[in-house]
Amino acid sequence: MKKKLIAGNWKMNGNLAANEALVRALLEGMGDAACTVAVCVPAPYLAQLRALRSGSALEIGAQDVSQHEQGAYTGEISALMLKEFGVRYAIVGHSERRQYHGETDALVAEKTKTALAHGITPIVCVGETLAEREAGKTEEVVKRQMAAVIHTNGHCISEIVVAYEPVWAIGTGKTATPEQAQQVHALLRAQLHAATSHSDRISILYGGSMNAANAASLLSQPDIDGGLVGGASLKAADFLQIIAAAR
Repeated sequence: MKKKLIAGNWKMNGNLAANEALVRALLEGMGDAACTVAVCVPAPYLAQLRALRSGSALEIGAQDVSQHEQGAYTGEISALMLKEFGVRYAIVGHSERRQYHGETDALVAEKTKTALAHGITPIVCVGETLAEREAGKTEEVVKRQMAAVIHTNGHCISEIVVAYEPVWAIGTGKTATPEQAQQVHALLRAQLHAATSHSDRISILYGGSMNAANAASLLSQPDIDGGLVGGASLKAADFLQIIAAAR
């Protein structure tokens, strides 16, 4: 049975002092966690996180990765650069990247391919907007987003992590019910099973306002293998409660 994964996404938050206090509190409180724990931090703080987590079980994640290897791509960060800082995970295709930076399904698929080629596990985000859910298009949207990644990455798909993040539940305080989340996770599980005989290796995380209060009920669902946690990952006590719920 694979371990659950709890990944914190700090988004564009943090400073050197606050980061140190948060990470030290996490390391002190995690103990021998039953799940894998990662924090996906802004790129300027990767070196700090590498130093702070040294010798611990806490894994480092990036919030994005370029589809390019190197070259004249100002502002981009390559997978090779991330590897030098001990990065294990990289969020790919987060809804905020899709919405604010125009990332397409095809681009997300290419970023996934580049991360995998350099031994970084991509956390591939899929999810529908409120308008799409209300129009009954949830299944159509998430299957389309996932299909692009499957098509580009072939048999390597078994090495990814998937995060279902209903866009209407991110930073809004709204959360999909455990039953709503499980329904989409089961759909994704079936799609991945059809694509690879090793689909049992793929963790599917829930990423829509998971917090200390709802984590246990979400994580008890049969097809929810962990969480991609936003705001709650910036509060040590809340994040530690979520970690404790992931058994």
